[in-house]
Amino acid sequence: MRLIFVGPPGAGKGTQAKVICDKYGIPQVSTGDMLRAAKKEGRLPAELIQKMDAGGLVPDEVVIDLIRRRIEEPDAVSGFLLDGFPRTVPQAEALGELLASKGQRLNGVIALTVDKNLLMERAVLRRTDKRTGQIYHLKYKPPPPDADLEHRADDHEDKVRNRIDVYERMTADLLPFYEKAGMLERVDGVGEVAEVTQRVLAAIEKRK
Repeated sequence: MRLIFVGPPGAGKGTQAKVICDKYGIPQVSTGDMLRAAKKEGRLPAELIQKMDAGGLVPDEVVIDLIRRRIEEPDAVSGFLLDGFPRTVPQAEALGELLASKGQRLNGVIALTVDKNLLMERAVLRRTDKRTGQIYHLKYKPPPPDADLEHRADDHEDKVRNRIDVYERMTADLLPFYEKAGMLERVDGVGEVAEVTQRVLAAIEKRK
């Protein structure tokens, strides 16, 4: 099972990805995690690290090479779930060429959809207990009276709105590309976690 998982910040992508990977026995391949690991292990050139630290984009060929190495590892032989890549059509095309060179193909692209206003509400009302690290939500999972709450900078409204806008711009062409290729499955990401999981699994079963 070879899947791409996409969804805006706050859609619950991480939660659902873990369930999928556990069920199918495949690794979650996060390009962000791979880049951080490669940086830590000294496998990236100094100029690329400087570019990353300044918030610049990593060249597609670097990321594709990391993905190639990762999917050649034993735990990815029976498949993988790609998280965070591709984000553009050229990246999607490069990924397709990589898989084709290995005689492999994608089973599908699962896109979690959640209304923008709900995404904002999910993130902006999130709070963390500084003592325990427990995450609460002022509306859906209220904290106990004695919690020492912190509102993370990333969860402030302007930051959340910017992350969602960036996601929408980056995937504006990507989702139609996969839809035209007959690969895209849009899944409603609103509801209890278990409900959304059932929808995701039903979408994946269609791609077998």
